[in-house]
Amino acid sequence: MARKVWGVDSARKVDQVLLSCVLQNFGTPKFWGRYLTDISNVSRGLTKMEISFLRSHHIKVLPIYNVFDQAIGREKAVTAVRNAVFHARRLGIPKETAIFANVESFFSVDSEWLSGWIETMVSAGYRPGFYHDPVSGSFPAAYCEAVKKNPQTAVQSILWSAEPQTGVSTEKKAPKFQPALPNCKANTWIWQYGREADACSIDTNLADERVLKYLY
Repeated sequence: MARKVWGVDSARKVDQVLLSCVLQNFGTPKFWGRYLTDISNVSRGLTKMEISFLRSHHIKVLPIYNVFDQAIGREKAVTAVRNAVFHARRLGIPKETAIFANVESFFSVDSEWLSGWIETMVSAGYRPGFYHDPVSGSFPAAYCEAVKKNPQTAVQSILWSAEPQTGVSTEKKAPKFQPALPNCKANTWIWQYGREADACSIDTNLADERVLKYLY
């Protein structure tokens, strides 16, 4: 049974103020999920300085790509991967790192997009991942359809489940690792169990320690 590790994610840039807030109020994250790019009123994009800051505190970076609002069609997936990989390389994020597509529950999703993301990401030398809602929305059915068409889908990709929401907690009071899963084979190795902490601008997560190998 793999050990579970605690981490956080944020749309806000990580600086000494935010890190100190997390350390004082919640715990010591093993990883920190951050977006690769700036999106107005949504997310601040990662910088090389921020990556160096996190890594100097022995916190691994979990890269997220969110510059899309639907996940339909292989061609769109190929374009999304090219953009995500461009930013990963610009930031010095090495190959074999997982890059997570931010697939929200209200997005339209089909198996062709998911397969396209996986296959193109693998070809580029990175590990494909998906932040997703396994309970609501189009992702679960589309993912399982992709797995049915190509069983390697489940082997190559890493899933980051957004459900169930048990509430933000400290590292010491994190729940038992019980993320909601799709109804097919999957490497669900990360679970965002708590959103929008009051004390700091973060969400709280638990992960199977095997995922650390694929973070930077």
